[in-house]
Amino acid sequence: MFYTAELLLLFLCLIIYNLLIATNYKLIKRMKKIKYITAAVLLVTGITVFSSCSKEANKQTGDNKTENNTSLNNQKDKKGKMEHLTAATFKSKVFNYETNKEWKFEGDKPAIIDFYADWCGPCKMVAPVLEELATEYDGKVDIYKVDTEVEQELAAVFGIRSIPSILFIPKDGQPQMSAGAMPKEGFVQAINEILLPSNN
Repeated sequence: MFYTAELLLLFLCLIIYNLLIATNYKLIKRMKKIKYITAAVLLVTGITVFSSCSKEANKQTGDNKTENNTSLNNQKDKKGKMEHLTAATFKSKVFNYETNKEWKFEGDKPAIIDFYADWCGPCKMVAPVLEELATEYDGKVDIYKVDTEVEQELAAVFGIRSIPSILFIPKDGQPQMSAGAMPKEGFVQAINEILLPSNN
């Protein structure tokens, strides 16, 4: 089992906190700030741990999973709004990283790409939000999905280390990556500020 840096930091904070309480109770009484700082560190660490999944922590392997998910690639979801990308469709619709050294967007409208995995809890929370956005911004923004377990080459090209990772691609300009789950309001704000700034 792999331990992420966040879990190690959480464990270290708990040990320090317990040592301080056990050995220096009077010091803790005088320095309440230590309790508040420790609580804040624990809170931030907990939020970080639960808002994104480490690729190494829950990696599933197996040819069967790859075969099942490959059939989903390059097909529209039932509603016809989100498309699962393979490396080949990514190169033709988003960016051909084999022929271009500089970023050159191949699409005709702004796009959002959700790098996800089926086993990732936060990814499952983001999926319905993206489905709603695909309906609301139909014809204005393309929304794609990339399964990082199946399309490991794409995950490597973009250096995906935690999921979900969301790539916001304006029609002109450089793409911007966001790691971790976001609420719908965060997506709407990013769409309005990064992808469709003239529509505000």
